[in-house]
Amino acid sequence: MAEQEGLFAGVFAHGQVDTGSHAWLRAMLDTEAALARAVERAGLAPAGAGAVVTAAAAAAADTIDPAVLGRQAALTGNPVPALVRELTKLVPAQFANAVHPGATSQDINDTAAMLLARQALTVISADLAAAADGCATLAAAHRDTLMIGRTLLQQAVPVTFGLVAAGWLTSLDEARQALDQVRAQRLAVQFGGAAGTLASLGTDGPTVVPLLADELGLGCPVVPWHTDRQRLLDIAFACAGASGALSKIARDVTLLAQSEVGEVREGGAGGGPAGGVRRGGSSAMPHKQNPVAAIAILGCTRRVPGLVATLAAAAEQELQRAAGAWHAEWEPFADLLRLTGSAASWAAELVRGLAVDPGRMRANLDATGGLPLAEHVAGLLAPALGRVAAHDLVAQASARAVATGVSLREALLGQPELRQQLDEAGLSPGQIESALDPAGYLGAAGQFTEAALAAHARQAAG
Repeated sequence: MAEQEGLFAGVFAHGQVDTGSHAWLRAMLDTEAALARAVERAGLAPAGAGAVVTAAAAAAADTIDPAVLGRQAALTGNPVPALVRELTKLVPAQFANAVHPGATSQDINDTAAMLLARQALTVISADLAAAADGCATLAAAHRDTLMIGRTLLQQAVPVTFGLVAAGWLTSLDEARQALDQVRAQRLAVQFGGAAGTLASLGTDGPTVVPLLADELGLGCPVVPWHTDRQRLLDIAFACAGASGALSKIARDVTLLAQSEVGEVREGGAGGGPAGGVRRGGSSAMPHKQNPVAAIAILGCTRRVPGLVATLAAAAEQELQRAAGAWHAEWEPFADLLRLTGSAASWAAELVRGLAVDPGRMRANLDATGGLPLAEHVAGLLAPALGRVAAHDLVAQASARAVATGVSLREALLGQPELRQQLDEAGLSPGQIESALDPAGYLGAAGQFTEAALAAHARQAAG
């Protein structure tokens, strides 16, 4: 995983998803080894050929330099021909025909991509589950923790932090479900030979395909899918959905963690591996405590839509083998898996260590002097005054409260003309006081939070 340890890997290759060159090489060699075992099982290679090629492939994984294959790929347009030559050198002559029989380069590359996707989706799903568990803990602990809800970045009406965390939880659970469905149903071997007919294997080709699928634990497609790229798009779209759920959480945290808001803050290590560096520190400002995990998630997920767009554009592939579109997929596909995996890994850390400040939440809720409860008051007035008149009366009082720096209660009860309209509507000062209590205007927040927790428990139970 050396290339997973580059200058920016700490941010963009966080966690256990590996789609670097060595991972591609291992997946290609695993495919070649499985193909040798499959053709032996089909009676198309000598007894023992599968074991010999498998051993050679294992040795090749440690000795072949991906960079060398990469340079040789300039001669053939992809690295598989060079890989086949190197692998064949490691196999005794009597078993050499068991290397790459019937296959074309795209068969090996596409099947390797499916193996990479399986490993990556498994890791991503586990990290999404860990992040969801963290959200469930937050939702349960803060079911009744009051905070201000914000729409269009402005204060709206009261909500609970439990409901916020429940929203995160549900989106993660649904994203994980979509990933798991793709992993279970859409990963399949590719084996069609030069033009999708397996002509070089004669009538034995259809026998080998399910055997290859069995050897690798992948699905067996109805027909080769050389220029049908829906499987890759299904993976890409599932990753995009997961990235969207992760970026929503991260964006919320960056907004709630602002100094002027201060309702949450990231936890995490106070120190670091080098020179006393601490998480969240700044190179210029010693006081800074930046939300690094949230920022890293956003750095990863911001790149995902462009990668998905590239894969979608590359899905138009001509005839039996694409000229360039297939090639355009390799790096974006690997990057998409890596970045989604990195974001999911960061998210598991983020929610596990998220510190919530209920006192600051309440202070921010109270800071506008009851204005977020204007809708509640208007609703109480509507039966007597009509919806529009009630809205206008409370809007007038709200404007006065903002202009004079008083609370909404004072604006409503302190002006004789407004007080008179309230009296005529049959609302007492005590009713106004009750209407301005944020705890009394939470609607179904608690029930929604409990529903999300129950759904999560069902999914976790399988």
